[in-house]
Amino acid sequence: MEALRTPDERFAGLSSFPFEARYIEIPSGDGGSLRLGYVDEGPRDADPVLLLHGEPSWSYLYRKMIPILVEAGHRAVAPDLIGFGRSDKPARREDYTYQRYVDWTWAWLDSLGLRDITLVGQDWGGLIGLRLAAEHEDRFARIVAANTFLPTGDRPPGEAFLRWQRYSQETPNFHVGGIVKGGCVTELPAEVIAAYDAPFPDDSYKAGARQFPALVPTSADDPAAGPNRKAWEVLRRWEKPFLTAFSDSDPVTRGGDRAFQSMVPGTKGQPHTTIEGAGHFLQEDKGEELARVIVDFIAGSK
Repeated sequence: MEALRTPDERFAGLSSFPFEARYIEIPSGDGGSLRLGYVDEGPRDADPVLLLHGEPSWSYLYRKMIPILVEAGHRAVAPDLIGFGRSDKPARREDYTYQRYVDWTWAWLDSLGLRDITLVGQDWGGLIGLRLAAEHEDRFARIVAANTFLPTGDRPPGEAFLRWQRYSQETPNFHVGGIVKGGCVTELPAEVIAAYDAPFPDDSYKAGARQFPALVPTSADDPAAGPNRKAWEVLRRWEKPFLTAFSDSDPVTRGGDRAFQSMVPGTKGQPHTTIEGAGHFLQEDKGEELARVIVDFIAGSK
């Protein structure tokens, strides 16, 4: 598997991102290996809060939240999914599959020996993280679903998602920083937009970012439909604490919180919240507020 590696100088002097870069080699799935970059802050003996980003961001998305989680005594762990951030970027779109993302992320998580995990999944962070939690129940203590869903292709996706999917495949200029900006309610400074662009020196590095939207199951015979249905079988009997923290201004995942609350037993009696004044990337718009919601949720569910 041919993979590109973003030069380190692209990440020099990023705005408000002082965290140490850490790396680990994981199996690529074709006999080779890939380097995965991640942030790991806070006490090593504390229960981890696993912060999974989505499309087309990277762990930089969690920069406002990590200090709050660490100050509360938690270990904040945020990987850059393969194809994003400081992680290696396979060059061919065909190298990216939903199953490989689950396998790649599990290989990293397992190598760190993480247990008693609080999962925080937004966008694709939920699509991957919920699969991991369902397939490795013993490693997860609780779940926070934030602007995400777990599709099986059995229901038609909403029009907002289909518009995004078409755009992602057809636009000649896949401007990552501009896409993040468009998914926020607040205005992003130029240096923040540049930080989201940093992992991608040119279009050859964007195969994963381009492919991600096409991997979302939109038909019942999608390769990921079966595994996601099996994950839902687990979630429908999931009694560990499960919190929804969605924003009020995300057309793509709107209503997903109610779906989780109606189907996952662990959502009963939890302090679900709607974060106001936030778009799809609620970590960017209201990261500090989301972090405090998570801290309170963990404290109240121990």
